[in-house]
Amino acid sequence: MTSTPPSPAAPSRGIAGPLPLAAQVLRFGVIGSLGFLVDTATVYAAHFGLGLGLYVAGVLGFLVAASFTWAMNRRFTFPEARGEARGRQWARFVATQTLGFLVNRGTYAGLVAFVAVAREHPVLAVAAGSLAGMALNFLTARTIAFRAGGA
Repeated sequence: MTSTPPSPAAPSRGIAGPLPLAAQVLRFGVIGSLGFLVDTATVYAAHFGLGLGLYVAGVLGFLVAASFTWAMNRRFTFPEARGEARGRQWARFVATQTLGFLVNRGTYAGLVAFVAVAREHPVLAVAAGSLAGMALNFLTARTIAFRAGGA
């Protein structure tokens, strides 16, 4: 039996290589859904428990949820990126997820402003915004925040 040396993408620390794209998308979506719950729980705790204003609670909720989803995606969606420095990777992740948030809310606002059915059924605008934001978030997480080799 011959032993093959570890590939550069999987150093000797036992870090796995990239998952198939479909598995990454599925895991990213599940973790994002969990992040929504973390965000909501943080907003409620900060506002109703600590008495913070809703906007401050919202910013805190975003940062807590983004940190949670970064850690979970680092571990389960993009395991090949675990060898990279955490601080720099976290900062790239939060920055890229902020862009996705802006696309989400921009899509929502545009649909509500210009599409009658979206005004009548805002859930359509929320869903479209969520999908647009998630698509950008996944793309930027995969190509920027968790890219092979780091920054």
